[in-house]
Amino acid sequence: MTEVQAPPGRRLPRALHPFRHAAYRRLAVALVLATFAGGVWTVGLVWEVIRIGGGPGQLSVVATASAVGVILPALVGGVVADRVPQKLILLGVATLEMLCMGTVALLSVSDLTVLWQLGAVGFLIGAAMAFYYPAYSAWLPALVPEEDLLQVNGFEGMIRPTIGQAVGPAVAGAVVGAASPGAALSIAAISSLAGLLALTTVPLTPVRRESDGTPSTVLHDLREGFAYMWRTPWLLATLLFASVMVFVMMGPLEVLVPFLIKDRLGGGPGDHAKVLAAFGVGGAIGSLIMASRRMPRRYLTWMNLMWGLGALPFVVMGFATEIWQVVASAFVLGVLFSAPMVIWGTLLQRRVPPHLLGRVASLDFFVSISLMPVSMALSGPVSEAIGLRTTFLIAGIVPAIAAAVAIVAARLPEDEIAHPL
Repeated sequence: MTEVQAPPGRRLPRALHPFRHAAYRRLAVALVLATFAGGVWTVGLVWEVIRIGGGPGQLSVVATASAVGVILPALVGGVVADRVPQKLILLGVATLEMLCMGTVALLSVSDLTVLWQLGAVGFLIGAAMAFYYPAYSAWLPALVPEEDLLQVNGFEGMIRPTIGQAVGPAVAGAVVGAASPGAALSIAAISSLAGLLALTTVPLTPVRRESDGTPSTVLHDLREGFAYMWRTPWLLATLLFASVMVFVMMGPLEVLVPFLIKDRLGGGPGDHAKVLAAFGVGGAIGSLIMASRRMPRRYLTWMNLMWGLGALPFVVMGFATEIWQVVASAFVLGVLFSAPMVIWGTLLQRRVPPHLLGRVASLDFFVSISLMPVSMALSGPVSEAIGLRTTFLIAGIVPAIAAAVAIVAARLPEDEIAHPL
């Protein structure tokens, strides 16, 4: 593994330690380019639907197709990640995304786009993401030493909100306004191609899995992943807690905040953009802070407490009387949501056996995404039945209770002392 040494008398900041390794520097370039492409694509796709005469219903069809594409193969993606060299999987994913983006860009500039094409492409890109996450998570420990994994996950926690949720969409919005959705989609495709080329320069590593020569089926591998989760208290407790957290939080965050701003506080789209930006900036800062520190000694306790108590800003949102209060709450929510994500990613990569990491990462991915549509579908009717404020109170209080239950029931304090990182 090629390393770059700091000049005598100078030490790299802890957050930059992974960049001593050439393989990770190349992967980081690919990640930035792919994340930028994804941010541009998201906004460009919305405006392409609008350009062909679509409205909220048509946009919902495309979004649903993408969500279904992600969910259906999510668990199989982990099995593949534990069987096939992860670089090859990521190259396949990047190639598919580049071809999909390029095809839609070409259709747009040729004025040949129809809705079913966008739905089909959304499904394919969603399915590709189901293979991307477990493969990427399983590959990182083969590219950087375990003592740098916390910083790696922190850097990536900064990249996604800044590049994927701010810079990419901002560029796309400017290009759509100045030219057309097709121009923005073309930029996404070109950036995706550049990310693919950067990815080809990362070394190919073998699958970290010992085989006794006995062939195993996909069902056997899935069962092995579930069995490991079931007999590992810290993993099972955290995933169950995360399921509850996602279920009660994501609907209010994604669906109800815009109505809170519009109907109760008299705000508009610009105010909603400020809330989203505050959440993204908070997430980047939380990731940076965590990447600049050592792994906490009480890593399981801190991780679950930050997630649980980090939901309390929803209570403030429920009682907010001014827009700035919602913006400040979103910032705190972003900090305390993203910081423990850095611990979680590192925890999986250091404590899960290498031959199971892809499958466990896919279980984590499945938990993260499977209840989001349910939460978003139920949040509207629930808020109409019990009120907006009560719904936000539930979103703020339930995760804290669930975190406490997970910590006590799974005896996480004893576990983290017995297994220091």
